[in-house]
Amino acid sequence: MTQSELPHPESETHELGAHEALALLRSVPVGRLAVVVDGAPDVFPVNHLVDHGTIVFRTAEGTKLSATHGHPVAFEVDGYDASKGEAWSVVVRGVGRLVNEADEAIEALSLPIFPWHAGAKPQVVRVIPNTITGRRFTVLGGLRA
Repeated sequence: MTQSELPHPESETHELGAHEALALLRSVPVGRLAVVVDGAPDVFPVNHLVDHGTIVFRTAEGTKLSATHGHPVAFEVDGYDASKGEAWSVVVRGVGRLVNEADEAIEALSLPIFPWHAGAKPQVVRVIPNTITGRRFTVLGGLRA
């Protein structure tokens, strides 16, 4: 019998409200930033915080910054609750903006964002959301290794 022929209990998918989606976005320290580089999609893991309804992360000069500032981006976080057999995902679609005004930059640099990758990360980027969507769903067959 193939996997598709096995009986499966009904998998339920629930759309998340904005409050719950933002709470989940705040609950994990690392998300995935999706951008377009040289006409092709690319994804970068970044440490982030939610600040004033925006996503904030630090970076250095380079591909990530140039592909983000002033461009449409997507940002995704997800998680799994083994005790409930549930997974969730939150996707933010918006525009990236380099924080360069003095007062805002000073405030943003004081946020407790601690990049995992060594090296200076003097630039602060905000993702200004246009849409925030989220889903919570039952994982069929449990989490696989």
